[in-house]
Amino acid sequence: MAAPEPATAVTNGGLTGPLSPGFAIYVHWPFCLSKCPYCDFNSHVRDGVDHARWRAALLAEVDRVAALVPGRMVTSIFFGGGTPSLMEPATVAAVIDQVARRLPMAADVEITLEANPTSVEAARLDGFRTAGVNRVSLGVQALDGPSLKFLGRGHSADEALAAVAIARARFPRVSFDLIYARPGQGLADWRAELGRALALGPDHLSLYQLTIEQGTAFWGAWSRGALVMPSEDLQADLFDLTTEVTTAAGLPAYEVSNHARPGFESRHNLTYWRYGDYAGLGPGAHGRLTLGGHASALEAERKPEAWLTAAEAGDGTVLSTPLDPATRAAELLMMGLRLSEGVPLARFAATIGAPLADFVPTARIDQLVSEGFLTLAEDVLVATPPGRLMLNALLGRLLG
Repeated sequence: MAAPEPATAVTNGGLTGPLSPGFAIYVHWPFCLSKCPYCDFNSHVRDGVDHARWRAALLAEVDRVAALVPGRMVTSIFFGGGTPSLMEPATVAAVIDQVARRLPMAADVEITLEANPTSVEAARLDGFRTAGVNRVSLGVQALDGPSLKFLGRGHSADEALAAVAIARARFPRVSFDLIYARPGQGLADWRAELGRALALGPDHLSLYQLTIEQGTAFWGAWSRGALVMPSEDLQADLFDLTTEVTTAAGLPAYEVSNHARPGFESRHNLTYWRYGDYAGLGPGAHGRLTLGGHASALEAERKPEAWLTAAEAGDGTVLSTPLDPATRAAELLMMGLRLSEGVPLARFAATIGAPLADFVPTARIDQLVSEGFLTLAEDVLVATPPGRLMLNALLGRLLG
């Protein structure tokens, strides 16, 4: 496909200073040792991977993206997957170094790598720290053996605890994930598990309710009636309990599913939620780039082998879709209202090029404010806790 025109500006989507959400680079490593039954991510199991070939292809993609956005300041790099802790540390180092050679990097650039807490992968953390990673996100998912087996995880609870300790000793910023609202899990169960997690002294937690995604093994079991999920009322109670316990522990929710001590929020994910520009490298990776004054959604080839061939030929992107102002306005609200900080109207206008009132009638906002689902104060639109609990329905009403 023809490459978009290079960006003419060096700022992050035209926003500067406190309005800037930053500019992020996402690197997708698509390979896993096994496929978890709840996972609908673009992940694949392969008997062997040619690491040298993949490294060269990723570096070529860094060069291609850098040519599109010359001079743009990189504020975060995120290695996701799949299982990026299966990458060779030398590949991670090479990608980071290539970004630094081709684009300016913020002095406090955040570089995150997702890792599974198996003993084998935990032993590789020293190599990733040397490579330049300064934040690790561990896919713990549960803290007891039966739950880990149910979720298809390849580590034990003891391995998870050990990996958290190893990571905290080596990285200035560590996060780990847990999945709750599992079949048979009650409020007391989750309170106890969450208490064990908080006792580890985390600075950041990603706490996700289990969802059944079409095409996964869990979807098949649920469709057959072999998997019974908690009721909607119990799920809501579990969500409220999560907010209560993490807030009391000093890790309030800054986003629907993410909790952090002040200053330890994920800068990379904040770029997404604040609707900043980001480039996606690797199979199936998505991006949002403002090039030549025009915003586009980009998507890479999903199949690993097809992406590898395309990247080696000069461009792993298969789809570039121009985004009109109405689409961008909807996306910005969908992302920004996930945040407890909400959507500053000044950032909305600077990003979209028009005020919120051009897309959402004031009367509609007033109605949702009166019903307790939104607040609008000091020119910041915020979803209230009840609003975030029913965010999809709220957005449907807001966007008409």
